[in-house]
Amino acid sequence: MQFVDRAKIFVSAGAGGDGCVSFRREKFVPAGGPDGGNGGHGGSVILEVDPDMTTLLDFRYKIHFRADRGGHGQGAKRAGQTAEDLVVKVPPGTVVRDAESDQIIADLVHPQQKLLAARGGRGGRGNAVFTTSTRQAPTFAQKGELGESRWLRLELKVIADVGLVGYPNAGKSTLLSMISAAKPKVAAYPFTTLTPNLGVVKVETGRSFVVADIPGLIEGAHAGVGLGHDFLRHVERTRLLVHIVDCSGMEGRDPVDDYLQVREELSLFSEALADRPYIVVGNKLDIPGAASHCQRLQETARREVLGISAATGQGVKEAVYRIWQELQRIPVEPAEMELGINGKPEMITIPKPEKPLSEFTVRKENEDFVVEGEGLSRLIARHDVENPQTLRWLLMVLRDIGVIDALRAAGIQDGDTVRLDEWEFEYLS
Repeated sequence: MQFVDRAKIFVSAGAGGDGCVSFRREKFVPAGGPDGGNGGHGGSVILEVDPDMTTLLDFRYKIHFRADRGGHGQGAKRAGQTAEDLVVKVPPGTVVRDAESDQIIADLVHPQQKLLAARGGRGGRGNAVFTTSTRQAPTFAQKGELGESRWLRLELKVIADVGLVGYPNAGKSTLLSMISAAKPKVAAYPFTTLTPNLGVVKVETGRSFVVADIPGLIEGAHAGVGLGHDFLRHVERTRLLVHIVDCSGMEGRDPVDDYLQVREELSLFSEALADRPYIVVGNKLDIPGAASHCQRLQETARREVLGISAATGQGVKEAVYRIWQELQRIPVEPAEMELGINGKPEMITIPKPEKPLSEFTVRKENEDFVVEGEGLSRLIARHDVENPQTLRWLLMVLRDIGVIDALRAAGIQDGDTVRLDEWEFEYLS
């Protein structure tokens, strides 16, 4: 399976259904009143963690996700059908960012954890709702509200207990294939590993840990040189780093310099990574001269260096047990997850700051008076301003929330034009 750890998708929730204008028509009922039903709510787009997914490959082929709109209201006060939510599966470890601001919206780690990525629009109210003692036969209804839509960036950070880091061809993939059932590509040339590989290492019955083999790091990896910049983030979730160092010297590099350079790249990429607990493993001890390089490495690192040969198995079992022991000393810090009353993960939501109708401004532009307000704009968008009854109702709302008083305070006179978005009307006191 191709490993894809980045994707950009567009999510669009469904609009709400329109309210219905209807009047009761029944035999022997001479004065049937308004009975238009409300529109149904539009479907939302929800991202949900699927533990069976390991890559963002599916989003390479499909990037637009649109939920259905709600059903329109009908007569006899029948409400329109609420549309089903569109659930989009993502792998554990998916970081969701707003594509425009690049702000992190959610870090989806736990199975069945959900993010409300785009809210469905509310259904419009039917004319039956607008009936009052003075307006007994309203001939207008609300339109459905548009659903939210946005571009999102998805970034996958693999979830593992241990991250294997080191220069290309240091033997990370060979070691992973020795200690787990993973089958990474192994070859005698640099950058054999192009994507992270995961393997489960069993230590004892019922005890295991997950290891991630990260593509080789070279100088400048933190700035995008080689493959490191693309995959360094995959070790950010690991609890323990294992530096695999080629102690043979056969690649024409000094093993000590390799170790110091990788430490430097981790520090430049993230100070948190530099402070992460780590173990140093000197590989390829089966090659003559490697033991002396391993001793030099130990003196430089000022810590024990575990000598192994991933090719022959020398020292591998002991190294695995030492990694397991070190993991027991490191506390597990699970990502925070709010649980609902039933014990299931609570839905993560994106704040939707809706300003009330009463928040508006009035200004004069040339000879016209302009009224601006986010809440008022939403209100106008949901009504047919060509309907005389709708106009009378909207003018009543403007009076009740103080718009008319504000216009008078600004010096408006009879006959002046008032503009509110696309709606224009002549002011008459």
